[in-house]
Amino acid sequence: MDERAALALLEGELHPAGDDAAVVDGLVVTTDMLHERTDFPSGTTRYTAGWRSVGASLSDVAAMGASATAAVAAYAAPEFREEELLAFVRGARDVCEAVGGEYVGGDLDGHDEFTVATTAIGRTDDPVPRSGARLGDAVCVTGTLGRSAAALELFRRGAREDDPDARERANELFRFEPRIAAGRALASHATAMMDSSDGLARSLHQLAEASDCGFAVDSAAIPVDEAVQSVSENDDEALERATTFGEDFELVVTVPEAELEAVREAVGVPLSRVGGVVGPDGGITVDDQAPAGGGKTHGEG
Repeated sequence: MDERAALALLEGELHPAGDDAAVVDGLVVTTDMLHERTDFPSGTTRYTAGWRSVGASLSDVAAMGASATAAVAAYAAPEFREEELLAFVRGARDVCEAVGGEYVGGDLDGHDEFTVATTAIGRTDDPVPRSGARLGDAVCVTGTLGRSAAALELFRRGAREDDPDARERANELFRFEPRIAAGRALASHATAMMDSSDGLARSLHQLAEASDCGFAVDSAAIPVDEAVQSVSENDDEALERATTFGEDFELVVTVPEAELEAVREAVGVPLSRVGGVVGPDGGITVDDQAPAGGGKTHGEG
């Protein structure tokens, strides 16, 4: 079975399951695993790998509307090099500090492929699930989409053309700030929330399933990052990459329509209304048309 089928199987065995993180007595816990071949393109610095690995888990904390407390990472590699190891730790520490958390260590192990397993811990008394979207809510996304897709294209160009500037820009795009503060601001308004690690298209399907609802989406309102526009041949390609690639770690959230303006003022980052919640029989429509498929994503998170 593929990863999605395996997750569906485990959701039948574990309860509660299906949200971005587990919540136990107000403690939010989540874990992720990343591998060199699938998650760190050629040219990714160890600093970026440390930032991105820990950031991915912190993004799950943000999706629950929680504050960030701490994170740990298990670092496995064929050999340990001082410069790489210290750079990784600096990246992990810096992303934690950027969101008010603390990097508190982890584990080391020998492995034939550079691999990182991270765990992040947060706190909330009022977690936001994926299952609360209501008819008439607005569906919104923080920030812009497509940064990671643009980074991958620049990593490819950097490797193909031996272009250090492309690799440097790719690393910058690959380092994102987890939306902890935005998630906290959204928590008092949101009816459902998750991060966009699987891409906007996949996230909407997951929210629709969890909340037993549908979505009407306006493609013109989707915030496509200028970086992915610059590496795409046309607007349609940029939109496709922005909505299906994933790994941008923005928040996809539903809020009552009447509270939208107040939420925008409180959240502290751009918040785009990309559509609305409709009844379950409405499915997911884009510009009043049902999409041909759910779309592909670069990875599950």
